[in-house]
Amino acid sequence: EDLGKENIEAVKKGCLNLGRHIENVKQFGVPAVVAINHFTTDTDAEIQAMKDFVKAQGAEAILCKHWAQGSAGIEDLAKKVVEIAESGASQFSPLYPDEMPLFEKVNTIVKRIYRGDEAIADKSIRDQLHAWEQAGYGNLPVCMAKTQYSFSTDPNLRGAPTGHTVPVREVRLSAGAGFVVIICGEIMTMPGLPKAPSSEKIFLNEQGQIEGLF
Repeated sequence: EDLGKENIEAVKKGCLNLGRHIENVKQFGVPAVVAINHFTTDTDAEIQAMKDFVKAQGAEAILCKHWAQGSAGIEDLAKKVVEIAESGASQFSPLYPDEMPLFEKVNTIVKRIYRGDEAIADKSIRDQLHAWEQAGYGNLPVCMAKTQYSFSTDPNLRGAPTGHTVPVREVRLSAGAGFVVIICGEIMTMPGLPKAPSSEKIFLNEQGQIEGLF
């Protein structure tokens, strides 16, 4: 209910979380560009505060008005992304080697991306990961499933927290997709596809137009 009021200090406080994301992108050797999703109640001062913060992080923030102007409102962002992509600045490198043990991969993400102290898991979970390694799945990457509201597993711990632990509740092998899913904290994963997924009804008509999306 307070979003309509100018509050530059709140924007600056929220930028701590944005700064963490910029740092994390750069850890992969990839330059970052920030898209500001413009709301009609945003003030020039609030937007400038965010641009100044991002610039201090060595990146650029671009105002995007696609909600009001469609594709024309995001043209500047598209040009910037092309510029960065064609600059050769990207030197992508994963956070961990394929041969690293699965639980060490989890801990690498916890420490380097979430800035936590460690991941914690029962012996049964560690034994399951070891069994998958013995079965030939140890080279797979891990996919972390946790709350989107925080770098921790506590959705109320906002901003850029450090020093927390990340409890691993469950692990799942997605052998076909090629990764191991790590379920952390209290989180509900998306349900699977029904017996007849919507994709079966999507097709191109004789005019080359897509039908069946809705």
